[in-house]
Amino acid sequence: MRKIFFIIMLFISFGVSSQEKDNKKWVKYDFAPGENIIFIDDLSGETPNEFPSRWNLLSGSGEIGVFEGINVISFAKKFTTIEPRMNSKSYLPVSFTLEMDLYFYKKGNEAFTIDFGKAGELVVRLEKLSFGTFTGEIEGNSSIAGWHKLAIAYNEGAMKIYFDENRIINIPQVNIAPEGFTIESLSHGSSKGEPNFIKNIRLAEGSFDLYKRISTDGKFTARGILFDAGSSDLKPESMGEISRIYELMNSNPELKFMVEGHTDSDGNEESNMKLSQSRAKTVMEMLVKLGVDKNRLSAAGKGETEPADTNETSEGKANNRRVVFIKM
Repeated sequence: MRKIFFIIMLFISFGVSSQEKDNKKWVKYDFAPGENIIFIDDLSGETPNEFPSRWNLLSGSGEIGVFEGINVISFAKKFTTIEPRMNSKSYLPVSFTLEMDLYFYKKGNEAFTIDFGKAGELVVRLEKLSFGTFTGEIEGNSSIAGWHKLAIAYNEGAMKIYFDENRIINIPQVNIAPEGFTIESLSHGSSKGEPNFIKNIRLAEGSFDLYKRISTDGKFTARGILFDAGSSDLKPESMGEISRIYELMNSNPELKFMVEGHTDSDGNEESNMKLSQSRAKTVMEMLVKLGVDKNRLSAAGKGETEPADTNETSEGKANNRRVVFIKM
């Protein structure tokens, strides 16, 4: 706890811009996305008022909406249920993470339900989350109307559920392993032009221990470090992963890392190289700001030159957009 307090105090002692306040708020976030993205939908390229092309409609009515200038999935009727289009009904691995952004108008008993079939269902309201007999209350800014981040980490029976920067539910053992999922919205405002929305859905496979990965492979990919599109500005939720890496380096003072930024092939090669360099430098500077000696870190941009996956699919591109830590 003293280490986390130290990190927070570091943020307070520096300038206190709104971005830094957001970063400070997320610094204790310990969710770590899986390594390999197996489904992602940022809804780019979708046509407004049409049903989203990468989803199946199971009940109700849904469509692509435009909200705050961004494509979203709009739940146009109460009890609308959708599921991702996958190659089989059993596509969830033994370890996975699932993330999405949810929009609440705070109308009546508004809710989202993430249904994992026989494994159980997660009901998400602005007052609390519940999964079977496990419940967790939501307080503070997370209980107001607007966009909120939901994240689920499942690892061989154990499940952790996060809402915004807080871990709300920690389940030691889910009795039946999830095989797939659906998303249902109880959208009370839909009849009045205020339906619920979701965006930024990401499903990834795997979880790993940073130190074990360094010991065996000499490197790891930090999937939890995210940036605004086309920018080197860190998303606030990235602070959880960066803090995890800070803790690793603080506990193992012999570790030194080359921080590599990588992009997909969208855009031109020169701009991608510059963007990747800027992103790697941003991550390095944040770790130095948290207290890591700058002599233990270097930064390099690789642009689109070293793809980890194909650039022909959304999932492949997402796997190529990454920050890699290589032991020096």
